[in-house]
Amino acid sequence: MRFRPRAPQEVSVNLTPLIDVVLLLLIFFMVTTTFTRESQLDVELPRGGGSDTAAQGPLVLAISAAGRYRIDDETVSPGNRDRLQAVLGAAMEGRDDRSLVIRADAATAHQAVVSAMDVAAGLGVQRVAIATAPANRGE
Repeated sequence: MRFRPRAPQEVSVNLTPLIDVVLLLLIFFMVTTTFTRESQLDVELPRGGGSDTAAQGPLVLAISAAGRYRIDDETVSPGNRDRLQAVLGAAMEGRDDRSLVIRADAATAHQAVVSAMDVAAGLGVQRVAIATAPANRGE
């Protein structure tokens, strides 16, 4: 028996079907994607009967250099934590937005800010931000 040695077959990968599938997927995603901008629509929002506290944004708590707290038009003396809790609780009542912005003077004692944050946490405030002024580029 005489066997003839066969020539090895060349193995190749045909990329044409792969390229076809990729191009079809690209065309599919391009057709199904919307490129409209929703902000260009002229929409008039409906009016509700309730208060518009959600559109007011977060509550602002100002702290002076002497440590006095000011919420809306109420001023609380420094170190009067119970009064601060009562005034802040009354200001947060009925608000959907449970966030607070603290605007403290640069010379305010750190303890006044920490006390305000502690009272806010006890009242269920979910987000606290500390307002700052933009830094001068020359400094």
